[in-house]
Amino acid sequence: MILLVLHKRILLILIIVLFFSCNSKSKSKTIGISRIDTRVNALPLQVKSPKNNSASAEKTKLGRLLFFDPILSGNKDVACATCHHPKNGFAEFRDISIGVNGKGFGSKRVFKKPNTIPFVKRNAHTILNTAFNGIDSLYHYNPETSPMFWDNRAKSLENQAIEPIKAMEEMRGLNYSETSILEEVISRLKSIPEYKNLFESVFNEAITIDNIGKAIAAYERTLIANNSRFDQYMRGDSTAISLAEKSGFNLFKKVGCINCHNGPMFTDYKIHVLGVPENNKLDIVDDGFEKQFGFRTPTLRNLRHTSPYMHNGTMLSLQKVLEFYEDLKFKKSRNKQVAIDKIDTLAQNLTIAMKDFGPIISFLNTLNDDNFDKTIPKKVPSGLKVGGDI
Repeated sequence: MILLVLHKRILLILIIVLFFSCNSKSKSKTIGISRIDTRVNALPLQVKSPKNNSASAEKTKLGRLLFFDPILSGNKDVACATCHHPKNGFAEFRDISIGVNGKGFGSKRVFKKPNTIPFVKRNAHTILNTAFNGIDSLYHYNPETSPMFWDNRAKSLENQAIEPIKAMEEMRGLNYSETSILEEVISRLKSIPEYKNLFESVFNEAITIDNIGKAIAAYERTLIANNSRFDQYMRGDSTAISLAEKSGFNLFKKVGCINCHNGPMFTDYKIHVLGVPENNKLDIVDDGFEKQFGFRTPTLRNLRHTSPYMHNGTMLSLQKVLEFYEDLKFKKSRNKQVAIDKIDTLAQNLTIAMKDFGPIISFLNTLNDDNFDKTIPKKVPSGLKVGGDI
């Protein structure tokens, strides 16, 4: 009888131990990742495509040609790649871009003379990893509704790809309306046998604006940099980042940066009002989302390739960005159009100090990944300069 009671007690203890052990393991597991912070994790190894735009090598090839071909611009001198070039991490080493009527590359690009075209009013986002836009910490995202641009005004890469063609200062120029430039682009592509054959082969139908967007988007979804040292660390390699970088990661979380810069892309994709100073190159004030001076949280991945920073490129270095946030802590607005009480409380409540700058910047450098597709076509079907007048 005594032995039976003891056996029952031992069995009960074993059940309790197993329960808590399994429960603990279930909390620490996430598919494909072994090191977990519930707010951030590694980028996925695979990319989703919309149901109506499945990926294929042939579609990617067509999209790449279109991306580098200035045939899509009003004056035939600007391509998507002009401001999103692989040598610049698919971004641009400029505060704000020069599109139409420009010449040169990156920071050396200038307007031709005479000129009546304004600067593009916002800093060029990198296209790297935009395939994951909208992703949250649980890997949920929908490529059909992914938020695009600094004000989230477009949904999906397919829709985003067409917008620069319609924008006067980016690609359209002064000779066409938003409607007529799309008609002109279709007409031009139909007159080029190689494009005509490629579209028929890929889409089994005539050239349309929707299919142009689909082809460019399919190409952009191949521009992935998802194996940074931080990704390797989160997937289980404890040696991928140094002790100093781990310390920076802890500070990044402790001071509150992670409240907006979270998920695999280190952005919540939400609109925040920060009071960033205006760019003096612009003739008009950029009042952002719904004229409230709000802009989307940018990704922190591949910052090495995306300086200068913020929506209008007014911060030349990560040091300057962190100094800006430290000023907010002391209730100082850098934009006379934005009162301090209008600035996002998450930004105002950051506890960052100058002593934190070095470690945090060291951590941010673990998010860089240079291993992405840098292929540039040797020529494009239009016969124009590859990448535009650069």
